[in-house]
Amino acid sequence: TEVVEMDENNGLLLIELNPPNPWDSDPRSPEELAFGEVQITYLTHACMDLKLGDKRMVFDPWLIGPAFARGWWLLHEPPSDWLERLCKADLIYISHMHSDHLSYPTLKQLSQKRPDIPIYVGDTERPVFWNLDQSGVRLTNINVVPFGLWQQVDKNLRFMILMDGVHPEMDTCIIVEYKEEWKAQFIKAERRKLLNYKAQLVKDLQPRIYCPFAGYFVESHPSDKYIKETNVKNDPNQLNNLIKKNCDVVTWTPRPGATLDLGRMLKDPTDSKGIVEPPEGTKIYKDSWDFGPYLKTLHSAVEDEIFLHSSWIKEYFTWAGFKSYNLVVRMIETDEDFNPLPGGYDYLVDFLDLSFPKERPSREHPYEEIRSRVDVIRYVVRHGLLWDDLYIGFQTRLRRDPDIYHHLFWNHFQIKLPLTPPNWRSFLMHCG
Repeated sequence: TEVVEMDENNGLLLIELNPPNPWDSDPRSPEELAFGEVQITYLTHACMDLKLGDKRMVFDPWLIGPAFARGWWLLHEPPSDWLERLCKADLIYISHMHSDHLSYPTLKQLSQKRPDIPIYVGDTERPVFWNLDQSGVRLTNINVVPFGLWQQVDKNLRFMILMDGVHPEMDTCIIVEYKEEWKAQFIKAERRKLLNYKAQLVKDLQPRIYCPFAGYFVESHPSDKYIKETNVKNDPNQLNNLIKKNCDVVTWTPRPGATLDLGRMLKDPTDSKGIVEPPEGTKIYKDSWDFGPYLKTLHSAVEDEIFLHSSWIKEYFTWAGFKSYNLVVRMIETDEDFNPLPGGYDYLVDFLDLSFPKERPSREHPYEEIRSRVDVIRYVVRHGLLWDDLYIGFQTRLRRDPDIYHHLFWNHFQIKLPLTPPNWRSFLMHCG
């Protein structure tokens, strides 16, 4: 990191900062792990169940329902005892607010049995649980901890939450230390990087064991067949094979319910008991998804009273607070196939002065056309949600002229929207 400071003669100095690594503070002497003392069980996507001595930690539990509105569904069938595993956890770590990591359908089931389960999140710019009250999920023991400080669980176990290097404003990573012998850093790296880049990263970092996870989703709804066929994902086995060619790091491609015994693997990576696969006949991949309840919830917004009044458009974008930026956006509500919806809204927003013209302005301006499925866009608007549901969830089709990504615009609608939803009750009172 480099900073600029004034010198004694009012000149400028470029100073390179090399702060110490926070995880190097309070070092401890390593102790050997007994067999079975540290076990890591993969549940699904980014969810791991860690046994650390007599404590259990669970990471990022997305185990039922969709993520990003209706765009992502679980690829793997979670172990049948997943809820029991969550209820037995001593603590849960949730890395960030994206719904494939913070799954309110999953947490709703957990909260009905253990509302007081300790949940730990980092102190991100936008709070991880910013939407908790509106979600209807009742959790009473959410702990927001500062970055770079050890959190002591017991005499052997501690963990540290750190800012993510790719999305520091909203994502985090964690270091878990047990008896110093095991220090596992789960970094939520940019998963769209090339396989060669990932392989080089592993070669440079030289972890004892590498496990690719957090990318196991599928676009399973029939209306997203095109996305499913074209959105080809990196194959974890291909990545692990590439790593093996470049270095001696042990790799693990997990399957739901598979358990890695760290004590065995560190002592002898060839130990046949080091990784216990799920029992023969265990269902690995999901072949059915309960679309109905979740699509019904989204569709409930389509007939909401606020959309009887076209002035909702001005109300919403005024609430959103993005302006003074030379960009004109055309928003088009569509059917399932992204065709303009008969009777749906089709309007322009000029973000330079936050106006809503009937035609594009005569000045030179970038232009973006956003077609969105009507149920998702109206649900997002109605509840003041972030546009990740639209963008990451494949619920839009975009056209840009010129073809330039407008980071300030998308960053605002994906991260910086107000923490409280629009006051639609007041809006309707004024409409009446």
